[in-house]
Amino acid sequence: MIQNYVRTATTSWRNQSPAFRVIRLWLGITWIYAGWDKASDPGFLTSGSPSYIGTQLSGYSTQSPVGFAFNKLIEHAVLVGGFVMVSEFAIGLATLLWVAPRLAAFGGFSMSIGLWLASSFHASPYFLASDSAYAVLWLSYLLLIVGTGKRKGFEMSLERRGVLRVGITGVLAVAFAGAGKIFAGATPSTNSSAASSAGTKIVKLASLKVGSTFNFAAANGAPAVLFRTKTGVFAYSAICTHQGCTVAYSNASKTLQCPCHGAEYDPFKSARVINGPTQTPLAKIKVSVKGAWVVQA
Repeated sequence: MIQNYVRTATTSWRNQSPAFRVIRLWLGITWIYAGWDKASDPGFLTSGSPSYIGTQLSGYSTQSPVGFAFNKLIEHAVLVGGFVMVSEFAIGLATLLWVAPRLAAFGGFSMSIGLWLASSFHASPYFLASDSAYAVLWLSYLLLIVGTGKRKGFEMSLERRGVLRVGITGVLAVAFAGAGKIFAGATPSTNSSAASSAGTKIVKLASLKVGSTFNFAAANGAPAVLFRTKTGVFAYSAICTHQGCTVAYSNASKTLQCPCHGAEYDPFKSARVINGPTQTPLAKIKVSVKGAWVVQA
């Protein structure tokens, strides 16, 4: 079985044109790398981490043209993150090993479209959005597969052998994800947007009156809320520490409230929990005043 598995992959590489091989190699390696980047990041599935998938989903919900679609996903962020991570491994491996190639290509195309709508839809000029470029590349790759699908050995068998090849690829994807978690402690997260965006201007101090608040996007794209009092400025992540929903400030109660499960935080006492199913305060975001601006420190 393993010999047939390897033979099919080898034959597919040999029968394809150089241009086909380049696209296939690039997409396969990139998707495996994307899965490894998440699997080896100890914060990706850890609530409160800057790179936590729930934080990313919350950011998408406020910026994406289809943000409403992320509202329910936020409550199941860990499951969503695990699914995305394993799917990236599976698509990358299937692409390199020629397992269910049409399905893998369509999966890569769908994922790229989803990422474009989620995170880079507003990129201007449009060619700065790599997600849309990958969507076009996956679509072109899929059309190449369809155009050469009649060649011997290029179609996935729906018999026992084909099902086993899909199963083996799935097992490999889960194994890669598990291996990434083993190295998570030693491999630093590549999500360094917070560091690279230090000093980003948030709002002019003059336009933020004492006693008022201002909603903004933190360096990692997640929603955050800024406060100004007589003593200065401070900010918190707007990501609820229960299941990642977005909290909002209530002038009536002077608290930050979560609309999903009723958690409440006191922003004037280090965002400690007043009520709700969580015991963890909101994460602090370092801000300061530089000249006429409030900036993320």
